[in-house]
This record gives sequence, structure tokens and C-alpha cells, in this order.
Amino acid sequence: MLEACGRRIMIDCGLFQEREFAERNWRTPLVDPGGIDALLLTHAHLDHTGLVPRLVAHGFDGPIIATEPTTDLAAVIMRDAARIQEEDAAYKKRRHRKEGRRGPHPEVPLYTEDDADRAVRLLRGVRFDEPVDLGPGLHATFREAGHILGAAIIEIEAQEKDVTRRIVFSGDLGQWHKPLVADPALLAGADYVVMESTYGDRNHVDAGDITGQLERAVNATVRRGGNLVIPTFAVERAQELIYHFGRLVHDDRIPDIRIFLDSPMAVDVTSLFLRHRRYLDDETQRLMATNEPPLKYHGLKLVRSAKQSKAINRHRDPCVIMSTSGMCTAGRIKHHLRLNIERPQSTILFVGYQPHGTLGRQILEGRDRVRIHGRSYDVRATIDQIHGMSAHADRDDLLRWIAHLQPKPRGIFLNHGEYDAQQSLAEAVAERTGAEVRVPEFGEEIRLD
Repeated sequence: MLEACGRRIMIDCGLFQEREFAERNWRTPLVDPGGIDALLLTHAHLDHTGLVPRLVAHGFDGPIIATEPTTDLAAVIMRDAARIQEEDAAYKKRRHRKEGRRGPHPEVPLYTEDDADRAVRLLRGVRFDEPVDLGPGLHATFREAGHILGAAIIEIEAQEKDVTRRIVFSGDLGQWHKPLVADPALLAGADYVVMESTYGDRNHVDAGDITGQLERAVNATVRRGGNLVIPTFAVERAQELIYHFGRLVHDDRIPDIRIFLDSPMAVDVTSLFLRHRRYLDDETQRLMATNEPPLKYHGLKLVRSAKQSKAINRHRDPCVIMSTSGMCTAGRIKHHLRLNIERPQSTILFVGYQPHGTLGRQILEGRDRVRIHGRSYDVRATIDQIHGMSAHADRDDLLRWIAHLQPKPRGIFLNHGEYDAQQSLAEAVAERTGAEVRVPEFGEEIRLD
């Protein structure tokens, strides 16, 4: 929350997904939602937009401003999250009634689909690099963050009396030289920076050529006569995989096989990538103008309905199956795992981080048996992993971005990271820039100047 020029501007309103902080989702907002003048979104991921419908339910009715792709993606994500909230609440109510007990939270959804629809109606799309008026003396500019489609760094200028200050919110920064999205913008300077620290204590594994790794995984699996099953995420990761497979198909580097994307949400997001192609990087736009478009090609099958999803299981020839969720915690991927995990011919390929305790982590750690849908299965499939597909900037990328700001900022505040990552990055940023670096506490208020 930024208070300046007599206005209150909120930047992002995300869902707490970690179990230890989930209680915060149910609390009354720290700031009166009715007193917030505008909400700015850096990007559409659930940990940045997932509490927006609840904010609206508590009285916020101002504009929600984001880039054009982010408004469309946020609409899909918030509505999907609301549907899941309602389904989870109904399931919890049935389970508690059967067990004769009550849980720590009421058996109601965190917010409803009606709340999400009301939030969607407040969305207002803007373009990169075009100043947005937030009130007298106050304006914001959205810059390319390179994280996912439409992700932005938000630069706010506030002028009070004869003093102007520039406050920058990094949002989530991406890596340089990634497919589909452009590189993060390097800004000329800022007085204050609120900066993410997700990978503040480590660099990504140098995995080499991702397209080549996929090529080897496909060809080895096809030779065995099995399926390549890939747990993926609906936003960005699925589209990046489609891009890499497209290059392999157009260059005849893999056999002529079916490549299924089995996720209604991922299919919707892929259509948004095509709609907002002007926001993609120059290389992708160039390829889209040729007869070898990277997100649309022979063999790619986009699957929406449950009936179509079940039909994949009747496909007898080797194929690629990409499905959500990326951590194997829910969704259609569990059905595909159940049917392939005991097949030595098949491969389970992980393309993202698997948190401790998830089914994906258990499989990746080499468990002999895992439980899927309440039943134990032997792990006989080949288990593989591709590194280098993270949408996040790593430690070196973060330092490169913050060090470009000249002169040094008056203050840098680190958020959006685990404790160790924040402390490690704080030391490195202070050493690199000479600026004062702080890691604020939850709920802390800081007076600038």
C-alpha cells in the first residue's frame, strides 16, 4: 500500500499459498478496502491476484489497473480460483458433517464466483510505457518485467509541493533470453524500490538447451513405445513447452506424434497468448508471421472437455501428455500419472520445482510406491527432470537489474521471498549498490523521506 498525494494505491493483492501463512487469507484486510483509491497488478499469478475478489467482497470498488494481457489472464485465474474455493468449501462441509466435527475456518468459500465476476468488471487494461493518471501529482507507468505474458514492473511518480519521488515495484522479474516474453526492462533510476527476492540466495542450474533436452526425452520414450507425461502449469510454462515442441516439430527432430495439452485453463491461456501477440518477444512475433507458427502446428491437440481428456487414454500410439497441475497436487495430471506410472515404457518429466510434501516431489525423490487417488502404485516409469524453465530471475539476474539503477536508490525493500533468500540477497544488494536495504516485517509501516 502506497500513500502519496492524498491517495491510497495498493500494488498486488495475492493469495497466501504456504500452509503456515494460510490463516492470513481469512483475516479482515489490514487497510479498509473502501478507502483504497486504485489497485495496480504487476501480473496475473494467483500469489499476486488471488485475494482481489475477497478485497472486492469487503468493499473495494475502485479501478484495478494492469496491462492488457494481465487483465485477461487475471479474469481467467480469479474465476477459476473462485470455483475451486466454492468446491473446496462444499467438500469440507460434507466431510465435516460425516466426521461430526468442525474445522478452524467456517465451511464457506474464501470468496465466490460472484465476487470474482465483480472484480473482473473493475479491471482496466493499459499498455507498457504509457503513463496512467492516478490523481493530482500521481501517475504510474508499467514496464516489461519478462516474467509471464503481460507481467510488469510498476514505476510510480509522486509529486508533493516541489518534491518528486519515483517508487518502483519490481513485481516478479523474469530471466533474460527466454522464449515468448521480452527481457526485463532496465530502469534509469528510482528513489525507492520494492523488489522481489524469490531466488535471492541461488542461481538457476545451467541445464543447457531446453529444446534439446525435450528432444532426447521424446525420442527415448517413443523408442520404448511409451508416453511422455509432463505435469505443467496453465500459465506460461504450458505455452513455453508448446513453443519448444513446435520448434522440434517444424525442424523434424521428433517423430510425427500427438502432443496433447489437457487443461481447459491452459487452453484458454494459450488463446490469450495468440490474442496478445504484440506483447510477445520479437522472435516469437517473427515466427508467427511465417508458415511455422510456434504455438499452432500439426500434431498439437488442445483438450478442454472431460470426455476429450478420457479419450487420450484410448490413444494407443506413443504421445506427449501435458496436463495440470504442475506439482501433481490435483487436476487431470493425476489420472495420466495413474495410467502411466507403472509402465516402464513411459516417462514422467518434471519441468518445474516440486515443493516438499507434494506428489511430484515424492516421485522425483525416487519413491518406489506413491499414492494416487487413494491407491498405491509402483513407480516403474522413467523419471526425468528439465532445469532452466523457471520464469523467475535468479540471484545474478536480480543483482544485474537492481545495480542498473543510477544513482543508487535512497532505499530498497525486499519482499516476496523466503527468509534465507531475503537475508542473503539483502547483503549482496547492499554490497553491490551501497544503498540501504531493508526486509520489512508483515504489516510494518515505513515513512519515506
